[in-house]
Amino acid sequence: MAETLEISEIYRAAQVLRDVARHPRLIGVPNINPEAEVYLKPENLQHTGAFKLRGAYYKISQLTPEEKAHGVIACSAGNHAQGVALAATRNGIKSIICLPAGAPISKIEATKRLGAEVCLVPGVYDDAYQKALELQKEHNYTLIHPFDDLKVIAGQGTIGLEILEEMPDVEAVIVPIGGGGLIAGIAFALKQLKPDVKVYGVQAEGAPSMYRSVKAGERERLDKVATIADGIAVKEPGVNTFDFCSKYVDEIVTVSEDEIAAAILALIEQQKLVSEGAGAVSVAAAMFNKVPIQGKKTVCVVSGGNIDVTILNRVITRGLVKSGRNCTLTLDLTDQPGQLSGVCRVLGENGANIISVTHERNSHMTSINGCLIRVEVETRNNEHIEILRKALSTAGYHVV
Repeated sequence: MAETLEISEIYRAAQVLRDVARHPRLIGVPNINPEAEVYLKPENLQHTGAFKLRGAYYKISQLTPEEKAHGVIACSAGNHAQGVALAATRNGIKSIICLPAGAPISKIEATKRLGAEVCLVPGVYDDAYQKALELQKEHNYTLIHPFDDLKVIAGQGTIGLEILEEMPDVEAVIVPIGGGGLIAGIAFALKQLKPDVKVYGVQAEGAPSMYRSVKAGERERLDKVATIADGIAVKEPGVNTFDFCSKYVDEIVTVSEDEIAAAILALIEQQKLVSEGAGAVSVAAAMFNKVPIQGKKTVCVVSGGNIDVTILNRVITRGLVKSGRNCTLTLDLTDQPGQLSGVCRVLGENGANIISVTHERNSHMTSINGCLIRVEVETRNNEHIEILRKALSTAGYHVV
């Protein structure tokens, strides 16, 4: 059964966090969705690179002297780990963090630098959680749950207070969802103070645990999760967070991997902000009209920016494709002199920059005297790609 939370707890958390957490100002982003007035709440600018510092620090600040003496343990995909590590170190407390073995190296090393002992666990977040429970019982540590704890939820809810303080007339807030602690706190705070504001949650298509649970009316556990948004790859929502989402969140939607990648790219190019996949899902929902924000003053919570640089390179490539900035055109041609030069001429005349060309003579997809040409080009947008296709077809080339 879910526990209860009072708005006074969130105000108390705000006082504790006043000199600990940064209070990043809202950033207007007119190009994200031209039909809405969209702003970002850039929690990726926190000391640890993510919002998780808020809930972890407030929870640890409220521990009894006995609990502090035992030390704390947490499980995390990376961001909660850094929040707990920083909070524990500042309070002179020992911390053990169980992380999924596949967590980005940047998050693992950052957790160690902040003073925590790291225990890598094969699998995903839920596997790390089970290991943390084992160690907790064995050593009598105090568990700092990443999302299903009222004090952690209260700490995350301070973001809702900050949004209302800076923008009292906000009409919609879009929030990423993993286990649900962030949106639980924000939605509770907003609905208590401004009931008419719409709160929308966003999950990755490959990890829709809260999305499915709310639709089913009960918590559901996924067999597996797979997404570039590793920070929200959670198989099952919490008891408290499920209850909060059911009561206070207006709608939950999902976004694809390509949409997440496009959102990360847009934030880099347009705002010079680096977001991890989990942080960018809110922006993806606004970009691709997943939620009804037309004409509304809308805030997207960018929850974190701790993305591994090796993953970032792949994400940018996917983002370029999704936004129509990069395209591979496949043409079925007659294998004779002059064909390739003709294709290149058409592409050049229509403003495409050729990156690479691949020639396949023995493909089973062509006639005996035919060949396949794959041309990777830089383009302006999806409309430009259609212009190229039509120009090639008009010139007599068969675009597959």
